[in-house]
Amino acid sequence: MIQARKRFGQHFLEPAWVNKVIAAIGPTADQQFIEIGPGRGALTRPLVERAGHVIAVEIDRDLARQLSGVGDGRALEPTSFSVLEGDFLDPAVQARIVASVAGAGPLRVVGNLPYNVASPILFSLIDLFEAGMPLVDATVMLQREVADRLLAPPGTKTYGAMTVLVGHNARVERLLNLPAGAFRPAPKVLSSVVRLTFHAREPGVRDAAFFRALVQAAFSRRRKTMANAIQPLATSRALPDWLDARRRPETLNVAEFARLCDDLSR
Repeated sequence: MIQARKRFGQHFLEPAWVNKVIAAIGPTADQQFIEIGPGRGALTRPLVERAGHVIAVEIDRDLARQLSGVGDGRALEPTSFSVLEGDFLDPAVQARIVASVAGAGPLRVVGNLPYNVASPILFSLIDLFEAGMPLVDATVMLQREVADRLLAPPGTKTYGAMTVLVGHNARVERLLNLPAGAFRPAPKVLSSVVRLTFHAREPGVRDAAFFRALVQAAFSRRRKTMANAIQPLATSRALPDWLDARRRPETLNVAEFARLCDDLSR
């Protein structure tokens, strides 16, 4: 059996938890999935049994070969399953994914995301959705601290740039909490299964790139007032009258950041 590799942040889901996660995902025979980081295939095999087609993206060459049946693994039926070896965050790999699903219908995403790259993967999924990939949702396992940030309400310590930027394009719900013992090797943190259901930017903004820059700038100086927090981005513009300059970034909701973006980018 292939052992978990620390450099890839691998923690494999234990069999006792597989059925619970599959039930939370809720795959059906008419659905197509992209699985990020299938590992040894704990979720992959039951997913393939229930879904129409699964494309697994695996960075570990040995695991990818095993899932393909090249190594000592049991090959999955090629008509309902395919493996793409590579790093999901590599633009070249994403281009291959896009090509492989060209003309496909709605797509769902699942993944046991390595803790050290979970945030970039979530933002990449949003970028792919924005670029036209027909993503419906993503059901992913994350460090519970990250899940807490995604779900945090304004005015709390865990509310931040990720909350706003992901919330602008997705509705987030927590489906399960997992103990460290749900994985081998057991991580030093707790985990959660969350679902991101993608939607068009809500509310829409005039300049999406400026919106992202504005939110990131504000929360990089979250202890300052809004007037000071975004000063590097708005040196020649005063804050609009509706916004109290003494407010701090964590008190603004997604709609207020969107409104501020449009006011400052006129």
